[in-house]
Amino acid sequence: MSNKNYDAIVIGSGPNGLAAAITLQRNGLSVLLIEGKNTVGGGMRTAEITAPGYQHDICSAVHPMAISSPFFKTIPFDQLGVQFIYPEIDAAHPLDTGKAAILHHSIDRTADSLGRDGKKYKSLISPLLEIWPEVIEDALGPLHFPKKPISMAKFGKLAIMPATFLANRFKTDEARGLWAGMAAHSIQPLSNIASSAIGLVLMTASHLYGWPIIKGGSQNMANALGAYFKTIGGRIETGNFIESIEQLPTSKAILLDLTPKQLLNLKDLRLSSSYTRQLQHFRYGMGVFKMDWALNEPIAFKNQDCQKAGTVHLGSTFEEIATSELNTSRGINPTTPFVLLSQPTLYDKSRAPEGKHIAWAYCHVPNGSTIDQTEIIENQIERYAPGFKNTIIQRNTINAQQLELYNPNYVGGDINGGILDIRQLYTRPVLSLSPYRTSAKGVYLCSSSTPPGGGVHGMCGYHAALRCLKDLF
Repeated sequence: MSNKNYDAIVIGSGPNGLAAAITLQRNGLSVLLIEGKNTVGGGMRTAEITAPGYQHDICSAVHPMAISSPFFKTIPFDQLGVQFIYPEIDAAHPLDTGKAAILHHSIDRTADSLGRDGKKYKSLISPLLEIWPEVIEDALGPLHFPKKPISMAKFGKLAIMPATFLANRFKTDEARGLWAGMAAHSIQPLSNIASSAIGLVLMTASHLYGWPIIKGGSQNMANALGAYFKTIGGRIETGNFIESIEQLPTSKAILLDLTPKQLLNLKDLRLSSSYTRQLQHFRYGMGVFKMDWALNEPIAFKNQDCQKAGTVHLGSTFEEIATSELNTSRGINPTTPFVLLSQPTLYDKSRAPEGKHIAWAYCHVPNGSTIDQTEIIENQIERYAPGFKNTIIQRNTINAQQLELYNPNYVGGDINGGILDIRQLYTRPVLSLSPYRTSAKGVYLCSSSTPPGGGVHGMCGYHAALRCLKDLF
């Protein structure tokens, strides 16, 4: 550890830690970024976890929010060697009938795939395409009076609704199933207030920006952000797990890419008793059970469009997915879960040996679950792609508890940094006019446990850094 004094130190190099460090360094501060593992990235890591030559993303693999993030738009990714690849179809949702709902970049083509619900889909999403560019910075930030209050109110009126309520707009299994899969990204019961928000954002992002993957894997984005940070004068130390503030060099500000559980475990921080009590009541959501496969060939879905999709949602009807998510949130391990699946090698041949493929999938499970979901997930895939199991060369599994061991921020396997329900949508991790400040002077939280929550967009770190700059510099 360097003995040099710094203006600011950032602990944790996930997308939010990197965003915070870059924002501070850009504003003329001297910044040290510290990472416990040997590489930067947090959820943006890629590794050979099934067999040599097969490059799998450990967590984040498809990046609809990265391409639309106001912060990431300021990063010269093209000059840093990051190549975004856009699948022909953003997402597909097959049904047991053999039909599928298709999320195309084109809203018209998407509507066409939804039959008699096509017009209703366009009437729901088209207005959002017009207002989203105006409200994205307000929506992806702390609670405040918006710059475009009328547009924000239009978005908020829909986002606040339970996904079950918006589902009533549709009559066909295709439209209802597509909506269920999108809303299930919120990782909470679809009957919850505000469970529509993430689904609306993801569909809007598809039509405006697309759902890209990163050539070579998500680690390339992390490496590019780290390299950019160093080119503007920042310093990175890896392989240094911080257990106490006393381990750090002198600085005026400390920004922590940690969730409340890690914050409470950090020694010598001297948090106030009232702030500590609020952190202790912070709620984590469902975990995930994740699988990666090395495959002999692409997954042969019964529906041809699914073989062109960057992301496939498995779970058939709205009712099946809603029931699975509700039961899982109540601590019941799913038997027919909602499964989110992707095959990056459909569009990026560099990720596997010639002629071979990779795929990954996860399902939601009760927080901290250790139950092996391998057979259940593979049965869900086989349901829509008979013969899938015969293509498997090797598999890797990681349960919710193991996911936390890999990355302590994934508490109980919660990849969102805490449940994003109405009670914690903006009041995360505590109810405060400035959720990024902690009760310790000069110490800030910049993780996905602050607004706007999980996702590879960097906006939590960006807003935390702005708050720090206003307060101290």
